[in-house]
This record gives sequence, structure tokens and C-alpha cells, in this order.
Amino acid sequence: MSWYRNTVWFVKGLREYTRGGYESASKRFNPADVEVDVAGRAFLVTGANSGIGKATAKEIARRGGTVHLVCRNKERAEVAKEELVTETGNQNIFLHIVDISNPKEIWKFAEKFQNEHKLNVLINNAGCMVNNRELTEDGLEKNFATNTLGTYIMTTALLPLLEKAADARVRQQVVLTEQWAKAHRNIHFSVMHPGWADTPAVRSSMPDFYERMKNSLRTEAQGADTVLWLAVSAEATKLPSGLFFQDRQPVPTHLPLAYTHSPPEDEEKLMEMLEEFSQKFKSVSPGI
Repeated sequence: MSWYRNTVWFVKGLREYTRGGYESASKRFNPADVEVDVAGRAFLVTGANSGIGKATAKEIARRGGTVHLVCRNKERAEVAKEELVTETGNQNIFLHIVDISNPKEIWKFAEKFQNEHKLNVLINNAGCMVNNRELTEDGLEKNFATNTLGTYIMTTALLPLLEKAADARVRQQVVLTEQWAKAHRNIHFSVMHPGWADTPAVRSSMPDFYERMKNSLRTEAQGADTVLWLAVSAEATKLPSGLFFQDRQPVPTHLPLAYTHSPPEDEEKLMEMLEEFSQKFKSVSPGI
């Protein structure tokens, strides 16, 4: 019976994450939530040269925001920046070349960024799905280095800048979001699932899944919709900090019967270990 229930929940959940799920959910959206002018506010988007990151950056730029694109590949990033400037007419789009899997680079970038810019919203979009074990030049497993440690360092390093801003917001991984929301009451933290969208990451990292699902996948803009809503909407900050969102509404962070809950002491230990680990790279970073 539990197998049957789990199967039903899996199929239902998969359907909710597809284009059809978005189209159904969007019927309750209020378009006015994101019809806002964000001129004068600064947004930093990691992994912004393609996919959901680029779609998010484009929508923010259309609304007049100052957008900082943080990308790894210089050539692709420059092309993306020019496209965004041309399509939105917004000249306040800036490019920063940073490898989010390299903790020393992130510390160095953040130190420089704090001295030169202001920041209202940090969108931790960069991530990777490496199927085979791959190590970075620092000997770190690449998925961990990018998705967890890199996100942790980027946010930690920029928290002092965000603390100075009015209506500061951050988006990142679930456990980190929950823990930081408790510790930093002046910043609104949130995390979201974009659904299954037709992005370069899905096509390259999940080719079999992509071939089966490509006609049902969300567009990049649909995948980015909740990111945009969390970044610019006044409605988002009326909800508590630290929640997990799907299609503009908070949802549980764990599936029924998934047994993925972690004890609070384990989550606190994770934060302690990430802090200790991240500081090792900060201490050897040149110029810091």
C-alpha cells in the first residue's frame, strides 16, 4: 500500500513540475505581483548566462533593475550580456567572471564586490549535475563544491552588504535557507523548485529524461517565474522567511513517506562544518 501511495505521489508530483503543472498553477497568479519597477535596486544572479538564471536576469532587467551576472565562461557570458542589453534596453547590466566551484575565487570576488557595489537581492542560481565523480583543483567533489560550498561562501561573504540594504532577499538551498532565516532577521530568505524546465543543464546532464519528457518540459521563463516573484514581489515578503516555494506558493520541503527529515542537531553541525571549511579557503585567498 505504501508503494502504491508513493507511486501516486511521484506521478502527481512529476506532473506538477511539468509545463502543464505550471499552466494550471498560473491561473491563480496575480500578474500585478511582478509588474513592478525595480530601478535603483541591485540584483546578483549566479549562473546567469543561460537557462533559468538568464531568464531571471532578463525579467529583472526589463523592470529596470541593476543586474550583476556572475558566470564561469567568459565567452558565453559576454554573448548573454549583449543579448540582455539589446533585448531589454537596460544598460545597467554588469558581468563578473567567477567559478562557483572555486571557493578562493568566490571569496576574492565578494571582497571586491562589497567595496564597489550595493546589493539588494542575491539569487543563487548556479549549480551543476555532474553524473561521474569529478574533483576540482582544490580536490573537492564538483557537485558539493558548486551546489553547497560555493553557495554557502557566496552568501556568507555578501551577508554584510545585504544587511545594509532595504528589503534584502536571498534564494538558495533548503537547509541553508532555513538556518540563515533564523540567524538573519533583516534579510528575507527563500528557496524554490523551478519544475522541470527545458534548460541546457537538463539536456546535458539528464539526456534520457530529456528525451522522454522534452515535449512536456517548462520553458526557461516558466521555470524562472517563481524566482522573479520572490525577487521583486511585495507579496513574497509578506510570507515568513525561510520557506520553500513552488509556483509562487510555499510547499513542504519533504515528500510524504520520503524519510528525508534531518535532526536539528545535524543541520546545525552542517552549518558549523561549512563555516569551518569555508574559512580555510578564505585564509589562503590572495588579496584577502
